[in-house]
Amino acid sequence: MSDLPPAAARVQEALCAAGSEARVREMPASTRTADDAARACGVAVGAIVKSLVFRAGEAPVLVLTSGANRVDEAALGERLGLRLDRADAAFVREATGFAIGGVPPLGHRARMRVVIDRDLRGHPVLWAAAGTPRAVFPTTADELERLTGGTVAAVA
Repeated sequence: MSDLPPAAARVQEALCAAGSEARVREMPASTRTADDAARACGVAVGAIVKSLVFRAGEAPVLVLTSGANRVDEAALGERLGLRLDRADAAFVREATGFAIGGVPPLGHRARMRVVIDRDLRGHPVLWAAAGTPRAVFPTTADELERLTGGTVAAVA
């Protein structure tokens, strides 16, 4: 763990504390976007977990969606009974402790509501951001649910 950048090491610590056996990996190429991550991990873009932070007033809402999907925030907000707005980079960093392009599903500064794209269940192995634009970890849909306490829903 000590050779990981500090943000990625925080994610590894959060994984271990949650009882996960996943190991954070630093990739030689960027994993900042879903397409970049899919290339770096050698998987279909749908197996990449995009971590998107939205605002519901002043509260952050984390949506973990398949890299192949685009979140329909109006429809999702209606399902959740919230008005969702896209969060800017400063809000994302304040809410999570991580910069856009490396926001992991766990290890945030504060607890927040988490919604998990039901389409992620269609992939046996998923790859999620791990704190930096080059760090990822393997997981499954079931483990994401356990690690985050998230609610599974249609998000696209």
